[in-house]
Amino acid sequence: MRIWIGVLLLIFTSVLPVWAEPEEIERKGCRDCHRFSSKETQAVRGPDLFYAGDKFRENWLKEFLQSPTVIRKVGYITDPGFPSGKPEVGQPHSVLTEEESARVSTFLMTLHLPDFETGKVDDVPLSKGVRAQAKMLFERNFGCIACHEALNLVGKVRGGVSGPTLVNSGLRLKSDWIFHWLKTPEKFLSKGRMPVFDMGDETAIRITKYVLSIRTKQ
Repeated sequence: MRIWIGVLLLIFTSVLPVWAEPEEIERKGCRDCHRFSSKETQAVRGPDLFYAGDKFRENWLKEFLQSPTVIRKVGYITDPGFPSGKPEVGQPHSVLTEEESARVSTFLMTLHLPDFETGKVDDVPLSKGVRAQAKMLFERNFGCIACHEALNLVGKVRGGVSGPTLVNSGLRLKSDWIFHWLKTPEKFLSKGRMPVFDMGDETAIRITKYVLSIRTKQ
């Protein structure tokens, strides 16, 4: 009997962090804009969070939830004001205390896609020459600059605003998520504006590393 009790305790304590949704998510109305499970069917007004642990860096999440910054200048694609460039939903974003943001961030880091593959992108930065080639791929070959803000050669922000800004996205996004988003965006968002490119792994890795390098701060 004691053995079975021990086994049950081990099972329940091992899964508890995944189930322990902090009360701030309900109290702050996070589900009004975000889905926390792929099984949720309500219309979304903000990015899905059921793979937040694959996508975001925890330190960035903690800071963002305490002091939100604008990532999408014209709003999310389902925002009624998106076509006119005047977002109507989620402006401004809810603000959490340091303790609240820590609890919510810890919970979000437990949300993963079951078949998400990691280890596709190593930590070796691009050389100066290869980075220049990757910048060309990003801006000209694939036209990413048309929808996303980046930095020009003198460090000034330039680019489109219909997609999320990529300035300092290396502080926000995980490398493997960027890689898979470039290769198979439909895996994360079945109906979205992100083009589906015929992109080889090496090209995707180079663009991923370039995106990670678009920074005004470390």
